[in-house]
Amino acid sequence: MLVTIRPARPDDHSALLAVWRHAVEATHHFLTADDIDWYEGMVASYLPQMADLRVAVVDDADTPAGFIAQDDGEIQMLFVDPARHGSGIGTALLEAVAPGHASLRVDVNEDNPSGRAFYAARGFVQTGRSVLDGEGRPFPILHLRRPAPDRGQTVSERSAGPA
Repeated sequence: MLVTIRPARPDDHSALLAVWRHAVEATHHFLTADDIDWYEGMVASYLPQMADLRVAVVDDADTPAGFIAQDDGEIQMLFVDPARHGSGIGTALLEAVAPGHASLRVDVNEDNPSGRAFYAARGFVQTGRSVLDGEGRPFPILHLRRPAPDRGQTVSERSAGPA
């Protein structure tokens, strides 16, 4: 499987929104259908405003399999089609935006164990917690940070810690 990361195009937004919805339905079991609908409207309005929005496509297809949005090392969104979870697309997206940043930061829902595990496996550590999410809703958020690796250190070496 060949994963290619490219800048998002305006005509990708509806496919990205579908990836977002499927991923949230598969991983955010603490949200009701009404919650997901509410957030979907917000995500739809955010996508065109993202300064650095990148898309992962697989093999020769041009259909988005995942996407990431970041601003100065802050991951604002990272979602992968659940049919492709575990295939390396999320890691490829994360590593595509890492160069040039002293650290990467991300917020993850406390009640999203797969998201927490994904980031922990990639060297992120918790730096804080908020009782409310960024929209003031009662979904606790964990604030995570991953420092840039030492020169020559790989992601797996950074995640493993000292020997």
